[in-house]
Amino acid sequence: MYSPPPLLRNGLAMTVHMAWSASWNWESTVRDSEPPYQEQIFRGANEVPLFGWMAIPESPRGTIIATYGITGALENQWYLRVLGRKAFAQGFAVILFDWRAHGKTAELSPTLTSDGLYEGDDFVHIAAQAKRLGCPAPMWFTGYSLGGQLALWGIKAAQSLASWAPDLGLESSEIAGGAVICPNLESNRSFSYLAADGIGRFIEKKIAQSLCQLAWQIHRYHPEDIDPEAIARVDSIHGFDRELVIGRLGFSSVEEYYHATSPLYLLPQIQKPTLVLYAADDPIFDPALVPDIQEVCAQNPAIDLRLTPHGGHVGYQSDRSCQAFWEDSDRWWAWNRILDWCNAPLDPSAI
Repeated sequence: MYSPPPLLRNGLAMTVHMAWSASWNWESTVRDSEPPYQEQIFRGANEVPLFGWMAIPESPRGTIIATYGITGALENQWYLRVLGRKAFAQGFAVILFDWRAHGKTAELSPTLTSDGLYEGDDFVHIAAQAKRLGCPAPMWFTGYSLGGQLALWGIKAAQSLASWAPDLGLESSEIAGGAVICPNLESNRSFSYLAADGIGRFIEKKIAQSLCQLAWQIHRYHPEDIDPEAIARVDSIHGFDRELVIGRLGFSSVEEYYHATSPLYLLPQIQKPTLVLYAADDPIFDPALVPDIQEVCAQNPAIDLRLTPHGGHVGYQSDRSCQAFWEDSDRWWAWNRILDWCNAPLDPSAI
């Protein structure tokens, strides 16, 4: 059961509310304080440096490793920080990180994004280093939107850890699984859907502008590694990947790249327990994907798909009746369900 406040029962309204209104008062909605984060530079796949925050409570009961969506940085990703506060208060060690080409990671390396092809391995490398720093198993990978896509790739990478990184100092069994909110599951269809809709084109344009800002930031730090003329040609998400990404990764087209990185085709291979929270009224993704997602997840007992009629894109703010039903202390329904999921193996009484 999930129910939003009446004014947020529309997916677009919920999404806009999260992007604008909720960002102003989120701290007043969470009773838990900010963890005592320490800055940490991890080494990802191919030794790419990744900037992160790490907090370890006394007697940690597990570890949650998480990142955010298509644009942003740790400092402004307040929704991720809600998770950090709540997870730390429940006794989990927490690692939040700037993924490739984002935030302070972009200062450390000119390496661009790969939508999961390497970021999945990054999750596993971070877990191995976190273990050496005192973060215990079980470890969970999580994220939202594109960050959810990356976390799914991380879960798959962890399953074959012994074959590609036997000397990493981490056992596959130490990665318990993952949980994701509104993950991007099929890029070609969803970006075509956005381009065909007036509001979708507006949303896509805003994201593309943020990606250009990201690219110019990398150019400032690493002027020899990114072509300013290519950045100037970017006019869409598709254009960003065409001009700056696919050539470095060896793809002949953006469509080929999107197909290779879309987790919809990865879900049948997931073997570790994985929670997927997905809203049918998410305005970012093609609604025609919902039956396909249901079919794929129904055929894989490792995946717990919780498809809700409402929720928008990375929204899931709950009304008071929903909070009472779940005995939640706040409105953050999706993070509360993810923490229930992570707690369940540790506490049989957890939901």
